[in-house]
Amino acid sequence: MTPRPHQQSVDEALAGLKTSSAGLSGGEAALRLARHGANELVEKKKRTLFSMFLDQFRDFMILVLIAAAVVSGVIGDPEDAVAIAVIVVLNAALGFSQEYRAEKAMAALKKLAAASATVLRGGAAMTIPAAGLVPGDVVILQAGDIVPADVRLIEAVRFTVEEAALTGESVPVEKRTEALADADLAVGDRRNMAYKSTFVTHGRATAAVAATGMKTELGRIAAMLQDEDEVKTPLQKRLAVFGKKIAVAVLAICAVVFIVGVIRGEPTLLMLLTAISLAVAAIPEALPAVITISLALGAQKMVRQNALIRKLPAVETLGSVTYICSDKTGTLTLNKMAVEETWTGGADPLFWRALALSNDARVGADGGIIGDPTEVALFQAARKNGFDKAELELAFPRVAELPFDSERKLMTTFHRWDDGRIVSFTKGAVENVLERSVKVLTPRGEADLDASAVLRESDRIAADGLRALGFAVRFWDALPDDLSPERVETGLVLLGIAGMMDPPRPEAREAVALCKAAGIKPVMITGDHPLTARAIARRIGILEDGDGEKAVMTGRELERLPLGEFEERVEHIRVYARVAPEQKLKIVKALQDRGQFVAMTGDGVNDAPALKRADIGVAMGITGTDVSKEASHMILLDDSFITIVKAVREGRRIFDNIRKFIKYAMTGNSGEIWTIFLAPFLGLPIPLLPIHILWVNLVTDGLPGLALAAEPADSDIMKRPPRHPQESIFAHGLGAHIVWVGLLIGAVSIITQAWSITTGHAHWQTMVFTVLCLSQMGHVMAIRSERESLFTQGLLSNKPILGAVLITFILQLATIYVPFLNPIFKTEPLTLRELAFTLAMSSSVFAAVELEKWVKRRA
Repeated sequence: MTPRPHQQSVDEALAGLKTSSAGLSGGEAALRLARHGANELVEKKKRTLFSMFLDQFRDFMILVLIAAAVVSGVIGDPEDAVAIAVIVVLNAALGFSQEYRAEKAMAALKKLAAASATVLRGGAAMTIPAAGLVPGDVVILQAGDIVPADVRLIEAVRFTVEEAALTGESVPVEKRTEALADADLAVGDRRNMAYKSTFVTHGRATAAVAATGMKTELGRIAAMLQDEDEVKTPLQKRLAVFGKKIAVAVLAICAVVFIVGVIRGEPTLLMLLTAISLAVAAIPEALPAVITISLALGAQKMVRQNALIRKLPAVETLGSVTYICSDKTGTLTLNKMAVEETWTGGADPLFWRALALSNDARVGADGGIIGDPTEVALFQAARKNGFDKAELELAFPRVAELPFDSERKLMTTFHRWDDGRIVSFTKGAVENVLERSVKVLTPRGEADLDASAVLRESDRIAADGLRALGFAVRFWDALPDDLSPERVETGLVLLGIAGMMDPPRPEAREAVALCKAAGIKPVMITGDHPLTARAIARRIGILEDGDGEKAVMTGRELERLPLGEFEERVEHIRVYARVAPEQKLKIVKALQDRGQFVAMTGDGVNDAPALKRADIGVAMGITGTDVSKEASHMILLDDSFITIVKAVREGRRIFDNIRKFIKYAMTGNSGEIWTIFLAPFLGLPIPLLPIHILWVNLVTDGLPGLALAAEPADSDIMKRPPRHPQESIFAHGLGAHIVWVGLLIGAVSIITQAWSITTGHAHWQTMVFTVLCLSQMGHVMAIRSERESLFTQGLLSNKPILGAVLITFILQLATIYVPFLNPIFKTEPLTLRELAFTLAMSSSVFAAVELEKWVKRRA
């Protein structure tokens, strides 16, 4: 097997790429460009806008609604037909806009690419479009450049690259040129490589192009992004099943109603119109509108809570989430280094002065601190402890320095001391500082150095996931003439150790605890080191004391694990460290294969394929790349993990309200069916005319149903476990409620009909019509909560639904008492006694449902 470029020496890598340090000739570059293609990301063929729009009409529920609209138009009910058509078109427009926006992820990925590159052709430097680079080209890189392709470094001078968007590593990575033996190193560990679209923060380098276009690491992410289809939301899956079941059930019942009516001798045309009207009424055509309004209102509310919804179904999906797979850097952490822990020999003032003075960070024009993240952290720690660099530099000006380099892993600065002497501060890797130290500074002065004790402190700090830096001092009578490291970085006196990390967000621990209380399992997925990942996970509660070694897995372990074995373990793993982009995707897929609903949070380019594949992808609004945002369903405007918890609460509330609408609409529709279906079997005439059925359907499914979208959340909403992903929409007694309350509405209507006929009331049909309508108003008020009484909730806790019920009541009375409406609706004015009887009968449904809730509370 041919070694990878990072495994080869510089000479071997150049030979493998058939190039030299002088680069390619113009002719050879042209031949390779023809062979390998342009250094660009290639998009797959897109769907046309027209086909994208047509796809919105393939949903089964939408097809049922289109059929209902056609039937409504045929039987002379154009208002209902127009209303249904408007709902269908709006639903299609919404779906189309969301799919169109989703296509932009690739465009955002392309924007990351460098526009031009400095390349050596025949030994001469020239600037060319980055798209013209080919494998074997030699490029020149310096601070501020975007790396134009995946490159193998030939020469590197204090060269650091910001790779956070690609690897999740929060600190710029110092690069070197030596070969690395391990073939399976993660991208973030290949220190002799630089990758397309990462950013050079310091130094300069020359490098040979190893891969271009779709063969780069960025290209692999682009390919994964295009290969991943978005999965359907839980609600979409449930409604697809619901739509098919209801269509079959309604058609069967209406056929029976028609056949029974004809057998009993009813006019065939009347029974045909009745059956068709019943079919139209039984289908809850307002459901898509209720869902869209619920999701839109929820999305508006969530924006006020710093969560921007890009795809409306994501609002409800949050309520089904069982796992939140979160990127560490910038999501659970602040994405900036901070000094978390220090150890000193006791000479604290000199230690803090070293942190401030041996430091290249500075205050910018806007008051912010500019510099390498490590130096900024040291600067801030010193200032927090009363040692401001600007003030100290006036008293102790820098007179010389030895810059940091990766060979000796040290940096030394020289300052004029207040007594005229020169002081040098050296900082760097603890082991390297210790090797050059002979004493340690204590409050009583210099003391013998116990190197093993200091190393134990360093190891303890490192075990907490911190990056340890050592600091030492040496005083000089005058600035040495020989400023070589061998001369000045010896005979040092150790001052102490600073332990740094990218710390957790202050609210992260609370957010994790809330997730666990809601039955959601948080998982950390990061490209960072296992020690750091484990430390952060423990601090925020993702890892607990009982979690053993098997709760943490590295990318290398994951790669070697067979898929079947991984899927058996995936539900027990809480932390993944040093993972590659495709592995994040593998984790999401494995959880989904186990029947879980997964939210994936992230901010980097490397997160985009997993964000797209996840049931809900959550991008960071502040630190997130455009690629991650375009691939996501939701964007956190404040980058705060706790905002996800608020969004989950809102998602659960919305699904609860959609279930309430289905409960309400299907119960009312089943009540209408039972009334018409059972009356002939009891020797009674058909109780309702087609116009009555369509009117009840229009006013009851309309405003009151839509007003359910504004219902506040139940008090225990975040103390329940997530809904099971395979759970039926009729679970938790909803189906049983539809049956028994529907039968009750049918019974109340038929009892009203029977009583009216037997007692000689000529207005019996108007009375049944009114009971059927108003009993549904009592029902909608009673089902506002699964358990709480309406009197505990308060009538004014949902003002829209109270207004909708009052308007519906007034409209129903208008059909009875407004003279010109009587012939249209085939109604007659009721006497006061008849109206009182219908109100009493209608109220029985409200009382029965309140009694059901009382039994639930007692149980």
